[in-house]
This record gives sequence, structure tokens and C-alpha cells, in this order.
Amino acid sequence: MTRHLAVVSAGLGNPSSTRLLADRLSAAAARALEALGEPIVVDVVELRPLAHALADNMLTGFAAGELAEAVAQVRRADALIAVTPVFSASYSGLFKSFFDVLDPESLTGTPVLVAATAGTARHSLVLDHAVRPLFSYLRAVVVPTGVFAATEDFGSTAAGPLDERIERAASELAALVTGAARTRPHGGEDRLESLPFEELLRRA
Repeated sequence: MTRHLAVVSAGLGNPSSTRLLADRLSAAAARALEALGEPIVVDVVELRPLAHALADNMLTGFAAGELAEAVAQVRRADALIAVTPVFSASYSGLFKSFFDVLDPESLTGTPVLVAATAGTARHSLVLDHAVRPLFSYLRAVVVPTGVFAATEDFGSTAAGPLDERIERAASELAALVTGAARTRPHGGEDRLESLPFEELLRRA
């Protein structure tokens, strides 16, 4: 059975450190899933080109075109990687806007790996005090390891703490995807039942 992994990147620059981290996380997650015998299709949702469509959706309540396709990719995903830049000690407005336009039940039971980028490590707590609560509210299953990357983390080509966090988080995401019992909480679409992480690891 082919698994679908959606990757949401809210980077504003081009190139973007946020997108760079998203790509590294998705590659690690794909490797972890394939090592467990799970074929994987990765759908990348870059939010920067969708900014105007998101504003229109906020005003009209209607998603069209590329935004509608992005929403559909996230809804049908077996797992999600969500990466945001940090502004004023929280996720970006663009990042929040995208998850605001989703149906509140869209991510119920979906395994989610959260990550963030910033210019300084002083913002590293944003994952626990802002990003993780957002997905808990949406009833997603957030993996234990969040991945934060400051500018300095991208400065070395040698393997280091960032690579270790990426691999650990990707392995946790793969364990949730392959070990969780499936259910259909909404819309007739498959989702993943929330189970204790220790139990998911045991099943994997």
C-alpha cells in the first residue's frame, strides 16, 4: 500500500531555509518508511505562492485552484510534515492561515512532524509553546521529537545535532504511520487512531 506524505513549508524567501529543512525532513521520513517496506509518495505544499488565495479564502470561505489542491493533498495524507519560520516568537501568519482554512476535522488522528526555523536558537521553544498546541487542538498525533533549526545549524556540511534530530523525528513519524490502527473518523477517509507512542513502536 502506497503511503502519502504531505509536506507544508511556510518559508517566505527564495531560497528558503524553511523549505531546505522541509526537504531534509521529507527525505529522511521517506527513507524511514521505505526501510519498513512502505512505498511513499511525497506531496510538497509551498505556501508562499498561495498567499493571495489564502487571503481570498479567509474573506469568501471558498478555496479554489492551487489552494484547493493543496488542501486536498493534506486531507488525504497518511502523515504530515509542517515547517514554519518563526516571527515574534511564534509561527508565521501564512502558516497559521493555511491551517485555519482546513476543516477542523481534517487532521484528526494524522501523524504530524512539526519543525521550525529561525535566525537564532533563542526561538527554539516555539515548537512546544506554539506549534505543538496548534496540532493538538486539531487532534493530530504529534511525534515526540520536534525539529528546530537556527541559521547556524545550516553552516556545517558534517553530520551534527540537527541531522540526529531529523533522523529521530523521521523514525518516530514512520513508526506512527506503520504501527497505528486505522479508523475512519470523518468523511469516509482513512485516518490513524491515537495510540500511546510506546505501543506504536512495539507494533512497528
